[in-house]
Amino acid sequence: MTQPQGALLVGSVNFDDAETTMRTAAALLDDRLKRIPDGEVGKRFHWIMFQPDVLGQADGIERVGDQPIPFKAGLDARPLRIADGVDAADIVPPPLGYADAAIESYAVFRRLRDEGAVPAGIRFQVSLPTPVAIISSFFSGEDRAAFEPVYTAAMLRELDEILAAVPHEDLAVQWDVASEMGIIEHAAGYGKVMDAWWEGDPFVGLVARLAVLVDAVPADVEAGVHLCYGDAGEKHFFEPTDAGTLVRYANAVIAASGRELTWLHLPVPIARDDAEYFTPLASLAPVAELYLGLVHREDGVEGALRRIAAASAVAEAFGVATECGIGRAPEGTTEGILRTHAEVAAAW
Repeated sequence: MTQPQGALLVGSVNFDDAETTMRTAAALLDDRLKRIPDGEVGKRFHWIMFQPDVLGQADGIERVGDQPIPFKAGLDARPLRIADGVDAADIVPPPLGYADAAIESYAVFRRLRDEGAVPAGIRFQVSLPTPVAIISSFFSGEDRAAFEPVYTAAMLRELDEILAAVPHEDLAVQWDVASEMGIIEHAAGYGKVMDAWWEGDPFVGLVARLAVLVDAVPADVEAGVHLCYGDAGEKHFFEPTDAGTLVRYANAVIAASGRELTWLHLPVPIARDDAEYFTPLASLAPVAELYLGLVHREDGVEGALRRIAAASAVAEAFGVATECGIGRAPEGTTEGILRTHAEVAAAW
């Protein structure tokens, strides 16, 4: 059986602040980590659910419905629309919050590294959602095509701010890719079928969009892609038959990108410790680091080892991760999940 090398923290971690996340992860995983996130704490705790509150502040964007839809931590989950008579190109979104959070957390990272709590050589990881996620989740109809270029430009400005504030030798950027998998699979996610809004083959459009984001990360900054089937209540919006669609999409994005991926993360459902799920990995394009999301809270080390054994028949080298972030894992389980990573992965 392959001994997995290294671990990846996908992004969210169920701690209250960035310092606790970094200190705990560094202490428990040590030389198994090449990069460390801030845990997506605060308003980012539930991935993109804070974005409607941000975008709803822009002139020309309205909330759909008269009454807020309460969500955790005081968020309002109402979707968005472009106001009547407004040209989407004239809308100026406010800062999205990702750059501000990254800059604040990098200061914590640097201080902890100076103190020795975070080992030298580990990079600061920033996980960003793709514009497809926000557009598909919170807009509908013709507003999707109209607002997508506006939001994409806003997200790339956030990236530019991060690139200007964090030394490139310290930085790793991960694109979180979940809604794309739902569109490819025609999944019924969150009460509606996930679909594209552009002409032509949706797959081709999704490949092109992600390749643009990958190429927006400079060559001296690490770039990763986390493919995902969602994590609402620790459940997928779609259960894949095997890793075939993941591999097909990853291969197409790798081929379309002008720069190499530093790492690729693929999810592994908890029920899949059979060889059939992993067979498509034999056709995966070469990538510097492959991480398989085979660590699950519910069955810990034992379950991870079963899935590692099945994956080892196809993949010669890979690291371990959870299939999605662990920011919504039950309180009190986070250290146990991190320890499972450490127990099943060797040092880099």
